[in-house]
Amino acid sequence: MQTAAVILKGPRELDVVQLDLVDPGADDLVVEIAHSGISTGTEKLFWSGAMPPFPGMGYPLVPGYEAAGVVVEAGANTSYKVGEHVFVPGANCYDGAFGLFGGSARRLVTSADRVTRIDAGFGPQGALLALAATARHALAGVDKALPELIIGHGVLGRLLARLTVAAGGPAPTVWEIDSNRAQGAVGYNVIHPDADTRRDYRAIYDASGRGDLLNDWITRIAKGGEIVLAGFYQEPLSFAFPPAFMKEARLRIAAEWSPADLTATRALVESGALSLDGLITHEHAAANAPAAYEQAFSDPACLKMILNWSEAA
Repeated sequence: MQTAAVILKGPRELDVVQLDLVDPGADDLVVEIAHSGISTGTEKLFWSGAMPPFPGMGYPLVPGYEAAGVVVEAGANTSYKVGEHVFVPGANCYDGAFGLFGGSARRLVTSADRVTRIDAGFGPQGALLALAATARHALAGVDKALPELIIGHGVLGRLLARLTVAAGGPAPTVWEIDSNRAQGAVGYNVIHPDADTRRDYRAIYDASGRGDLLNDWITRIAKGGEIVLAGFYQEPLSFAFPPAFMKEARLRIAAEWSPADLTATRALVESGALSLDGLITHEHAAANAPAAYEQAFSDPACLKMILNWSEAA
């Protein structure tokens, strides 16, 4: 069995090729992907060659961990049926290519315990569930304060703000330096950092990946306040100790989502408590993946790029 798949042969060497798939077993599903998303965080680092050493990293690589499609084969040991719609957080099923993420393909093989059923009506938005679950993971749990300030009004920043409002928390402030990206807020305010004089935030969540601004954020927290690093950071992080000492600052790193986060996020979307509207700004046919990746990583107007696999073999 073969599939069309995006492949990174090396930094900035991206193409769509035919790859052999491993044979599915009794615990596996074969999923035909309709839509997959392009991550402007970790995937950009792999695409540019700037990703720090990471377990499972290597070229050639099939990227993508945001994919939604339909089950076309279901193993005997699974509870799935042909025709069910699912979200797939990537797959390692390719012969001759690393599948560290592996979701950017027309067809893939995955263990059934990795996928999540979704409503067919999600359409392209089904590919956003991983990012929404990442945002939920950052702020859900015991002793986690909801964000009062969010850095960055990209997709992750918007999801953090929407989840905060959905949780019944006070509307957060969001910083954004790009006037176009500052648009689209519902139920919270987006301002330029220079317009904000507040220095008593109890919880600041970074969704920008700008670790070089850590010192500035420390000056903005209340004593004992927390800074949550929700992005992915290419360079080593450092900060001046005296201001952090005076503030008794706390730092927390938000890791990737868990299955429980994905289940909870899906329920929020299905109930209408969390909207995914307005997050997908661009869509390309999968055959145009090289141009789509370039635009996703270089065009500030592109919040989320989706690849449409419907015409791929």
